[in-house]
Amino acid sequence: QIQLVQSGGGLVQSGGSLSLSCDASGNIFSIPVMDWYRQPPGKERELVARITNGGDTNYADSVKGRFTISRDDAAYTFRLQMNNLKPEDTAVYSCYGRIVDSMWRENDYWTQGTQVTVSS
Repeated sequence: QIQLVQSGGGLVQSGGSLSLSCDASGNIFSIPVMDWYRQPPGKERELVARITNGGDTNYADSVKGRFTISRDDAAYTFRLQMNNLKPEDTAVYSCYGRIVDSMWRENDYWTQGTQVTVSS
């Protein structure tokens, strides 16, 4: 009943900007943690950014100062704003949520991912 739906991404030139959104719906009580991950071609998946329900954020060193994670708890919408994109940011980006439902059960939810390609 709980779903995560991701939108955004695409192709952009180096130095450009893109945003990703992740919308959670269903019988949600709370979302303690929401992460954005990425998997570059031929590499392991890596954590890009995290935001807690307290508003604390963490970023990978490679994106600090360029990416911003945010959340709108009224709408259960999470966003990753990516500025000054570089070719090395090219990857499949996925949203992950640790979600507590209305029965206080905690589970992990993932989106399928979307391609972000930055051309030089």
